[in-house]
Amino acid sequence: MKKAKIVAGCVMTFALVLVAALSSSKVANAMVEEDLKEAHHCSFVIPTDFVPGEEKDLFLNRNYPMESSMIAYNVLYNGNDIVLTNREKEEHPEAIAEAVVDNTEKLTKDKYLEIMSQSYNKAYGEDVGLSVTSFENVEIDGFPGYKVVSEYQKSGEEKIHQTVVIVLSKYRTFTITYQRAEDDDCEALFEKSIATIHVK
Repeated sequence: MKKAKIVAGCVMTFALVLVAALSSSKVANAMVEEDLKEAHHCSFVIPTDFVPGEEKDLFLNRNYPMESSMIAYNVLYNGNDIVLTNREKEEHPEAIAEAVVDNTEKLTKDKYLEIMSQSYNKAYGEDVGLSVTSFENVEIDGFPGYKVVSEYQKSGEEKIHQTVVIVLSKYRTFTITYQRAEDDDCEALFEKSIATIHVK
């Protein structure tokens, strides 16, 4: 079986697609209405086997690409605490998150599968058979979120295993993506890192 070539840019893009979906107007409004605490930052421990990649907030196995595992971190502002003019929105599109995918008030296993399957299949140009093996509602330091475990496989390559931890706050959505190929021996390292996630 051919060693999977995990494209770092794709991982970051998929994470952004998911975060944008979660930060849609209805989700953001629901968070504000629930009067959730504001979160200023998210922290977690990166295993020593991982080093910074070329892209910001991307960490690759130090033996990449022989070992293709990686960790990606994303934070997106939902825009509810930002008041911009139309001109400012055009000049600074990154300052506000648009609802580009989802418009539901709560993420479910089926909705996650729908969102990410479309993104992965489009990116790889084929049906990669994404499946969600575990979908949990979690709470980290008083903030609600999700822990989603999934897998997919491109033709002729190894199966890819992915764990995504999503934390929702009043104005920010934090996403940490852990991804490895079938024969990458780092699942225990990922779980240890996940256990160190904190939001303040």
